This record gives sequence, C-alpha cells and structure tokens, in this order.
Amino acid sequence: MQCIDNDAPTAKPAPWANRLPLPSDMPLFLLKRLLTLIATLLAASVVVFWVLEILPGNAAQILMGPDASPEAVQALAQKLGLDQPPMQRYLTWVAGMVGGDLGNSYVYSTPVHELVLERLTLTVPLAVMAMILTTVLALVVGVYAASHHNRPGDVGLMAATQVGVAIPNFWFAILLILLFAVHLNWFSAGGFPGWEDEGWLGGFKALLLPAVSLAVVQAAILARITRSSVLEVMREDYVRTARAKGLSRRATLWRHVLRNALIPVVTVMGLQFANLLAGTIVVENVFYLPGLGRLIFQSIANRDLIVVRNCVMLLAAMVVIVNFVVDLLYAVIDPRVKASDI
Repeated sequence: MQCIDNDAPTAKPAPWANRLPLPSDMPLFLLKRLLTLIATLLAASVVVFWVLEILPGNAAQILMGPDASPEAVQALAQKLGLDQPPMQRYLTWVAGMVGGDLGNSYVYSTPVHELVLERLTLTVPLAVMAMILTTVLALVVGVYAASHHNRPGDVGLMAATQVGVAIPNFWFAILLILLFAVHLNWFSAGGFPGWEDEGWLGGFKALLLPAVSLAVVQAAILARITRSSVLEVMREDYVRTARAKGLSRRATLWRHVLRNALIPVVTVMGLQFANLLAGTIVVENVFYLPGLGRLIFQSIANRDLIVVRNCVMLLAAMVVIVNFVVDLLYAVIDPRVKASDI
C-alpha cells in the first residue's frame, strides 16, 4: 500500500485558474451592470433636462415670433405645457420615455419618435460604416507597425497617424468633396437619395465619403493604441515560447498576440463608436445629410427643446449601452478576467 504524506505540499493551481469566468459570476455581473446602466441613465436624464431648462429664451416666444402678443405667447405655452413647474415637466418626460411616448415636436408638430427613427436610418448606418473602416485601418496599421518596430514602415505609418489625429474631420470632408466630387466627379457633393429611391447601393455610395471623413481621425487614434498594446504583449514570455516552439511570426502575431492586446483596443473602440453616433453633427452639415446630428442642430436653432432633449438622451443611452457591451466582451476576449470583477 502506498503511504500518503498529508504534510507534503499540495500543487498550487496556475495563477489564472481562479480567474476563469464561472457561470455563477454572470448573473451577479449582469445585475451589477444593469443597475449601473439604470442609475447612469437616470443621472443623465436629470443633467440633460436641467441644463436645457436653464438656457435663456422662451420656446413659445420664438415659435410665435417677436411681434406676437403676450396673450398669444401665454396661450401657446399652456398648449405646449411650458407653464407647468419644471419638476412636473421632468417627471412627465421621464414617464413618457418609459412608456414610449416622447411627445410632439414644437416646430414640426409631429411625434418626436417618428423624427428620430427617420433620422436614425441614416446616422446608424453612417456610424457603422465609419466604425468598420476605423477598425480595419487601425488593426492593419497598428499590427504592421508593431511587427516592424523602429523600421521605416513603422516610422512612416506613425507619422501618418499623427497627421490624421491633427486633421479636423470637417476639413478632411471638404478635401474629399473637392477631390472626389468636384474634380473627379465620382461621388455626389452632398445629399442623401434615400434607401428606397436608389436602393442600398445608392445609399452606400452617398455615405461613403462621410464615413471616410469620420473614420480617418478615429483610425489614426486607434492605430496608435493598437501598436502600443501589441508591442507590450510581444514582450511577454509566452510569445517567446511560441516562437521557440517553431510557430511562425505571423501565426504568433495573429493567434496569440492580437487577442491578448485587444482589451485596451476594444475599450477605445466602444468609446469611438459612441462618439461616432454622437459626433456626426458637423459632418452631416458638411455633406447636407438629413441625419440625427442635423436634426439636433436644427432643433437647437429653432428652440425645439423637446426634440433636443430626447435626442441627447438617446445618444447618452447609446453611449451607456455600448460601454455595457464592451464590458461583456472583456470576458470573451480574455478568459482570465473574472466576470464579477469587471
């Protein structure tokens, strides 16, 4: 019979063994993130409402014109509910959002949700196209620059990304219009034919230049972050071990290095996508696109605060939801990350 020594030291598990995401962690993680999401949206609604509330100007007076009588202005204010106390209007607005009723536009006299949905059919595809271009360009440039560290290719690409970071997207949009619309006549200088009139191909062609102008700056930033993250991972011991076992440089780079380097990259990608959804106002005005950004710009000019309030709240919700999705992706990309610790 074999004697077992109870005093012998037991083998310790690997450092990463206790950090694998267990199924029991996920309900707690989801509950924590959902509560954080709700609290963040509630705080955002308070900030959005009260910031717009303290802005100078009377929406009823602007709609009626400067020559309107005080009685007419007061009657319109009562019709729009602007004479109610601010707290009551805030609670009514929040209850409407929860119930799906965003109210009617002061200027267009149509439901706000119809205006928003109509504009989102342009803004969301534009942001998705720009994000796809950003991701492809950034990963290719960042990985190539890191794999050719301190070589002419690395230096040249990083100089190009520095220029891309410094270029405002609206200025680059004007350059694209001058080159491809005015001189080469390959694309339209602006406008959007719609998805039904000319089909998806016509809509894609109309959004290509705006997407490129949005993607250049974001891709330059993300490429530099990708390069730094890949360089840091390439110095790890397991990368040298993989190379010592005969794995090719390319296979090591794409199978082992890139996945472990994606944690900071995915974080920035989530923030960039939220920024693309919220930051299309200038580009949409340059290309005269009837998107959500242009709707916000026009509503601010017309003092249509109910449209501005709901659009800004929608953008805030998109940012929070994107960050929530990024947190979920952590455990998928890096199994060492414990779900309850995110």
